[in-house]
Amino acid sequence: MLFTNTEHRNFAKDPAVVHYHGCYYLYHSVFFDDGGEDSLGISIATSTDLEHWTIAGDIPHTQPCECHGTGAPAAIVLDDVIHLFYQTYGNLQKDAICHATSTDGLHFVKDETNPIWSPTNDWCCGRAIDADIVVFHGKLYMYFATRDHAYQVQKLGGCVADLDSGFGRGAWTQLVNQSILAPEMEWEQICIEAPATIENNGQLFLFYGGAYNCKPQQIGVAISDDGVLFRRIWNTPFMGPGPKDAFNACESGHPYAFRDDDGRAYLFYQGSPDFGKTWYLSKVEIAFNEKNEPYLVK
Repeated sequence: MLFTNTEHRNFAKDPAVVHYHGCYYLYHSVFFDDGGEDSLGISIATSTDLEHWTIAGDIPHTQPCECHGTGAPAAIVLDDVIHLFYQTYGNLQKDAICHATSTDGLHFVKDETNPIWSPTNDWCCGRAIDADIVVFHGKLYMYFATRDHAYQVQKLGGCVADLDSGFGRGAWTQLVNQSILAPEMEWEQICIEAPATIENNGQLFLFYGGAYNCKPQQIGVAISDDGVLFRRIWNTPFMGPGPKDAFNACESGHPYAFRDDDGRAYLFYQGSPDFGKTWYLSKVEIAFNEKNEPYLVK
């Protein structure tokens, strides 16, 4: 699979995938026009085989909090409804997470309380971006990226909501009053972002992008028994950039973990061959060995 949004200047980042009513939906960040970064938005592509994708539309900006842009969607199907969690864009420390729902994959009803989540700012700058959603231990866990008060170091936080809460503002409780994962390894530099979670055999795996875009960003992985305390499985990247002439020569980053109805699991991710001038999406299949460690299926 190799996909870019040709209707939006060969640009596709931040993938999120669901299988819904016999169709796959790929939500991703794009630029709605050539006007600059403030025009970032979310576009939709569809597929029947996870390989070939057709552009199916955009999610328009309709709320005041979206006036500078949106991006980095996460998606999950609950009770036959698609729930989309996405960030506002262009507001620096004030960027936050929004919520919308759909019953056809293409048209979304946005939560009237948007934005629905941002963390307390005694351990970070108060920003929340790059949401990821997973059902774990009977609740809905949300993981997100934020920054320190100096707005330099990117790190991860988490919160949780009851499955019957509606997921609006006020439904979420911060997991801990600190980061759940912050950059420590040399290859992560000063950034951990784009959490991507998947449960396997009762444990929660969190893939993430280490280092800022094209530094290069590489994909790491951590594990948790309770959804709160995470530890790296390895101190080295799970997946790095491709060779010199590849679509991902400058990074393999911003992962998204997706388990299909047949039980097979995939890691979607973004790549750039030209230091961020163009962006592409691809995927690899992942599985778990007898030690419950993830590996790439060749």
